[in-house]
Amino acid sequence: MVLALAYILFGGSGGAEYKLVFNEAGQLVKGDQVQVGGVPVGSVTNIVLRKDFKAEITIHVESSLTPLHAGTVAQVRVPSLSSVANRYVLLSPGPNSNPALPSGATLPASATREVVDLDQLFNTLNPRTRKGLAQFIQGTAEQYAGAGRELGESIEYFPPFLSANTHFFAELVRDQRTFTNFVVETAKAVTTIGARHESLADLIENANTTFAAIGSQQAQLAQGLRLLPVTLRQGNKTFEAIPSTFAALENLVEASKPTSKPLTVLFERLRGLVITATPAVRNFNTAFSQPGPNNDLTDLLRALPALVRTLTTSAPASNTALQESVPISAFFGPYAPDLSGTLRTFGQSGAYYDADGHYARVTPILPDFKLGSNNELTPTSPSQALEGLKSGQLRRCPGGATQPSADKSSPFTAGGALTCEPSQTP
Repeated sequence: MVLALAYILFGGSGGAEYKLVFNEAGQLVKGDQVQVGGVPVGSVTNIVLRKDFKAEITIHVESSLTPLHAGTVAQVRVPSLSSVANRYVLLSPGPNSNPALPSGATLPASATREVVDLDQLFNTLNPRTRKGLAQFIQGTAEQYAGAGRELGESIEYFPPFLSANTHFFAELVRDQRTFTNFVVETAKAVTTIGARHESLADLIENANTTFAAIGSQQAQLAQGLRLLPVTLRQGNKTFEAIPSTFAALENLVEASKPTSKPLTVLFERLRGLVITATPAVRNFNTAFSQPGPNNDLTDLLRALPALVRTLTTSAPASNTALQESVPISAFFGPYAPDLSGTLRTFGQSGAYYDADGHYARVTPILPDFKLGSNNELTPTSPSQALEGLKSGQLRRCPGGATQPSADKSSPFTAGGALTCEPSQTP
C-alpha cells in the first residue's frame, strides 16, 4: 500500500504524449504551452524536421485530458497578431464517442492548423493598400504625439465600453432570425462594396488627404471647441423662447382665420389668370434662357461686354461723341412718353390717363361770358373772356401740362437737372 502511494506521488508525471504534424512549426519552441479552452493542459517537449520537410511536434498532455479521441484538431495560436513570442498549441478534442488515440499516436497534417502571421496578412494586401495602412499608422502616431497622458485617461474608460458592448451584442443576437437577416444583408452589401475596391481605395486616399488638411487646422479646431459651450448656451436660450414664439404664432393663426375665406375666393379667381399666363411666362422664360448657345437674352447680355470693348477700341471717335452727347440727350429722357405718343398717335400725347384709361380736361371758351367769383358766368366782352388763358409756355417740364400734383411729383424737374420751367402750368 505504501509503495503504491509513493509511486503515485513521486513516480511518473502521468498523461500521454502525442505527435502533431504541421506544414511549418510556426516558431514554436520547447516548453510552449498546450491549452484547451484557454486552460494549460501540457507542453511542447520536442520539435523535429521530418524527411518530407514537415514539422513534427511532440506534446505531453496531462492525464486529466487523456486519452484524446479521433477528430481532435491542433492549431498554433498567438496571444496577439503583433507578438512572435508566447505561442502555444490549442487543442480542440474530438468527441468521446470517437475511438481513443493511444499515447504516441500521430495527428496528421490534415488535423492541424498553422498560425497566421501578421506578415502573411500584410502580404495579402497590394502595395497601394499597404502604403495607405502605413500612412494611417504614422498619422495615428502623430495624432497622439505628446498626448500620452490624455490617451491613458481615455483607456481607463475602455473596460466599461467593452462591458456596454457585451450587453449590446447580447441584445442584438437575442432575436436570431432578425440577426441572421441582418448578417445576410450586410454580406451582400460588403460584396457589392468589394466589387468596387478601386473606388473605395480612392475614397480612403482622399479621406487621408482630408484628415491631413483638418489636422493642419488644429488651432482653429481648438478655438471652435472653446466657443462650443457658449454657442450651446445661446442655443439653449433660443430654444427657451420657442414656446412663446409658438404661442404668438397660434394667436396669429387665430386672427388670420376670418381672412382665410376671402383669400380662398381670391385664389380661385386667380386660377384662371395663372392658367392663362402660364404659356406667356414659359415663353418669357425661354426668351431669357433657352437650351443651346447664342439664342436667348442671357447669351446676348454675356456678349455685350465683349461688344462694348470691341466698339470702344474700333471706333474711339464715335465712343467719345456718344459720351459727350449724354448731357444733351439726357434732357429728352423724361419726355420719352410724350415723344413716343406723338409719333404713335398724334393728338394723344397731351392726354392723361389713370386706371380707367386716357382722359382729357376741357375748358369751354364763351366769348360773351367770363368765369367770375363763386364760379359764376358773368357777361363780358370777347377780349375780357380770354384774359385767363396763358400763352407762350414753351419750356414746360414733364407732367407740366396739368395742374401740379399734391405730392410734388409733377411737374418733374429731376432735382433741378432739367432746363425747364416748373412754373409753366395751367
